[in-house]
Order: sequence, then C-alpha cells, then structure tokens
Amino acid sequence: MRVLVLGAAVSGRAAAKLALDLGNEVTVYDRSAAVLDGVPGKTKAGEWRNRYLEGVDLVVTSPGFPEHCGPISNVMAEGIPLVSEMEYAAAQMTVPYAAVTGTNGKTTVTSVAADMLTASGVDAVAAGNIGTALSDIALDPPSAVVVEASSFQLRFVDGFHPRAAAILNIAPDHLDWHRSFADYVAAKQRIFENQTGSDILVYDCDDAAATAAAEAAHSQRIPVSGHGIPKGGYGPRGSQLVLPTGTVARPPLDTAYTMDVVAAAAIAGHLGADLDGIDQTISAFQPGKHRRSVVGRWDGVAWINDSKATNPHAALASVAAYDSVILIAGGRNKGLDLGPIVSAPTVRRVIGIGEASHELEAATAPARFEAATTLTHAIAIADSAAEPGDTVLLAPGCASFDMFGSYEERGEEFTRLVLARMGDSDGE
Repeated sequence: MRVLVLGAAVSGRAAAKLALDLGNEVTVYDRSAAVLDGVPGKTKAGEWRNRYLEGVDLVVTSPGFPEHCGPISNVMAEGIPLVSEMEYAAAQMTVPYAAVTGTNGKTTVTSVAADMLTASGVDAVAAGNIGTALSDIALDPPSAVVVEASSFQLRFVDGFHPRAAAILNIAPDHLDWHRSFADYVAAKQRIFENQTGSDILVYDCDDAAATAAAEAAHSQRIPVSGHGIPKGGYGPRGSQLVLPTGTVARPPLDTAYTMDVVAAAAIAGHLGADLDGIDQTISAFQPGKHRRSVVGRWDGVAWINDSKATNPHAALASVAAYDSVILIAGGRNKGLDLGPIVSAPTVRRVIGIGEASHELEAATAPARFEAATTLTHAIAIADSAAEPGDTVLLAPGCASFDMFGSYEERGEEFTRLVLARMGDSDGE
C-alpha cells in the first residue's frame, strides 16, 4: 500500500514510522523542507502539487492541515481514503482505550485518568494530543490507553471506538480551522459515533453545549459536575466526591478541577481502575504547569499563571475561580469574542498585551483598561494597581504566537518576571 502522510511534526513523523513498520511505501509531505529533515520514508516539500496523490492508496493527515486547505480538498475530491494520525494508530491497537475531548481540560483529565489506572495496578499510558503520538505505541501498547483527542484528530476518524469517552465542554474555538461552530461541535461528537450500549460517554452536565452534544450518543451517558451530584451521575457532596467506584474525600479544588477529577474517575473506573487507585491519585492531584499555577503571594496579593488559557472559555473559567482579579490578557486572537472575559464580574481591571490588546480595549470600560507594551510592562502596571485581596492573573484568552513560541514559554516568562520583580518582597 502507498501511504501519503501530511505533515512532518510529532504526529506526522509517528504516523510515517508506523506506516513503514506495517510494510507500506511511505511519502511525507510538508511545506517546509527543513521540517522534513530526518523524517522516515520519501519526502515532498514546497508548494502542494495535486500530482503527489498519484498512486496513493491512503492519506494520513496531521492537525496542521485544515479541511479547507489545498491538500485536504484535493484528497477529498479524488476520493482517496483520508484519516487522521489518531485514527490510523487506533485501527492497529487491540487493547481497550478511552478518549477525552473538550475545548478545555483535555490534558488534565487524560493524564489524571491514566494515573488512576496506573495507581490501580493497570499498565496504562496517556497518549494522543497530550504529547506521545498514538502511533508511537500502537504496535506495542500497554494494557490500557487514555487518548487526548483534539477536534482536528476527530474530524477525520472512521472506526475510532473508545470504550469510555468524555466531552468535557464545548465553546467556540479553532473556528479558523473548522470554519463554523457547528462543524467544530460535529467534530467533537465523532468521539462517540462508534460507541455502543456497553460503552460510556461522560459529559459535564453544567456545560450546555456538551450536554446537547451528548444527546446524540448511543452509549451510556454519564453526567458529572463540579457543583453537586446530577441525576444518574457523579460529583461532590459536602466533603466527599461520589464516584462510580465509591466515595472519596473531596480535595481542595475549585469547581472546574473538581469536575475534571470526577470525569477522570468515571473514565478510569470503566477501564479497570479501583477505588484505592482513584483515591490515591485525587489526593495527590496538582494542576499542571501554566494552569492556574501559583507564582507567589506578596502583600496580600496572589500572582497566578494560567498561560494555558488560550481561548475565552478557558480564561472565563480562570477568572471565575477568584474573587477580585487584575487580569492580564491578550495575544493572538483566533477569531473569537473576547468581550465576555473582560465583563466577567470578578474582573476589576484589565491589562492588554499583544495583538489583541485593541480588541480588549474596545470591550472594556476606559477606566478599567490599560495597554502594556511588553509583559514586563503589564506586570509593573498590575503591581501598581493591585490591592490586598486581589489576584493578578495571567489568563490571556488568546494564543501566544504574536510574542512567544508557545503558551509554555509565555507562562515561564511571566513566572520569571514576577519572581524577579517581587523576589525582594516577603512572599507569603
């Protein structure tokens, strides 16, 4: 079989190696010749040419290729089978797997569910959009796999069949890729299209879009919540978490993270995690780096790094976790409405950074907004404006690529600059 792989980044390279290991003739296309260095198989670079499809039996695509781009449009017009790297890898696996999608929280729930399985003595791993491409483990998987499934990967699935799936939330995002919110939702819904009555679909019943999307599923629908226990589902009750496997102590987490660990427990329990392993993991849970991470507290003011909040939905969840916020927001907008962030009731002041600063300014009352030329400038403004009881929160609501190489780089720079400025003060 002749396989064409679109994209030479992490998932593309992994797909090419898997295809070669399966005995196929493989060509990898990427616009950048430099990216193709060291890629297994034959390569094609530069402007896309439709002739690259001649004799091709299967195309495996990477997230960097939206369906409206030339290569994908040509493949679909030619009628050549087209799948995502995640679909291609999953088709080779013989072990049960779970899959997690949502606009926000995917990485947290995926990693926590895998940790719950591991703590229960199940040989498990987190893979997919979380960092380890599914193709890297497809031919030699552990006993169970928890897959972080992006809308890009789900758009081009065929037989993808997770025994446990989760839709955490759905809000407008990546509309530059999907072209419409309806298409984005439809991609998310593909996570359950091959499920049956013996499978489960976990969803956040407090999220209206996720709840509506889950209604089309034929699997067992399990509602979860960070606020209470929904009918037929699971969540917190007083000082406890009520879970499918039993009851454990409730950790000191905000409602968003509480829902995350409940959803992870439902998924992991379906794949074989026991109550002890789930309890152990929840007790040890700490938010990931750049996800509402506490940089420090000085003079009654908390400084929080949530650089991972790269869309308005994530930024809204972040500002809702605090009572009085000095918000540092902005960056490269993805065609989304930033207005709800600045109008959130807990936001006392907004400091705009990057390309989207003017959009934030237009949506904010003049007395509550100030533009910063750099992140250093934004931190200085925040330090001057903050009062005891405030939280200075980096929750950009935007991508980082106008000023930084990644949200990680942005968060690390924020942390470094805050510590450099505040380090001489007495931290709490």
